[in-house]
Amino acid sequence: MRYPHILALALALGGAGLAATPETTAQTARAVRDAAEASMTLTGRIDIGTDGHVTGFQLDHADKLPADLAAFVQGQVQAWQFQPVVANGTPVTAQTPVSLRLVSRPSPDGAGDNVRVAGASFTRYDPEDTSRVTSVEARAPAYPKNLAAMRAKGDVLLLLKVGRDGAVEDVVAEQVNLRVVGKESQMRQVRNEFARASVSAARSWIFRPPTTGRLKDAESWTVRIPVRYAMGERAAYGTWEAYIPGPREHAPWRTSQAGADAAPDLLSAGGTYMADLDDGPRLLTPLGG
Repeated sequence: MRYPHILALALALGGAGLAATPETTAQTARAVRDAAEASMTLTGRIDIGTDGHVTGFQLDHADKLPADLAAFVQGQVQAWQFQPVVANGTPVTAQTPVSLRLVSRPSPDGAGDNVRVAGASFTRYDPEDTSRVTSVEARAPAYPKNLAAMRAKGDVLLLLKVGRDGAVEDVVAEQVNLRVVGKESQMRQVRNEFARASVSAARSWIFRPPTTGRLKDAESWTVRIPVRYAMGERAAYGTWEAYIPGPREHAPWRTSQAGADAAPDLLSAGGTYMADLDDGPRLLTPLGG
């Protein structure tokens, strides 16, 4: 979908959260502009027919979106096909929650921004679910004082290895996305400080291992947890947030990269998401883009 410079507007508006440091040069700003994205996370419910086709889609708070954007999302989801849901050997109708991540990036011809559906999740965090790892104690990381002073904001996506006793055996900052603009060396330093604060806090977190389900007897579990540094601000539903994506890091204990497309702006802060368990309906249609 082509939009008239959504990202340019997001970068220009203070509400998008991209602040520039005084040392940022025009050349750096251009380079950052080329690397920047804007994203929006939406939620809803999908009805799936016995043949796997989407028979209905209810987008939450559609009235808060521009009509053409809501229609675009509706059309994308309605065209999806899932692997039929089977119960007792028979295909059945089903309904699933969905979280959608839209991403806007500048088009190569400079005529506007390209909007696409870049991510979809069909599970929601339930702290009472005994088939998944759930949080017992997870004190939020302290905001690094120097970063708070410069009003730096960002999102850290953590990967944690949780042992059978519920303690964290290992942790890595998988990705740090920033909403502050500066020279590459400055942004690298900010990413490192956000990552260190998050990893340090996560090492003392305690979890409840699953007691039911197919993974209850595993030796350990990998969970993905987003940490948000936003100076107390919270984006309103249906608004774009601009950010500079950080590089992805590999967790050394993982042999599988299941769920590698997850992103901090698709997962809700405060949730615990099992990285290697996807027990929602299986989408057969490529997201595209």
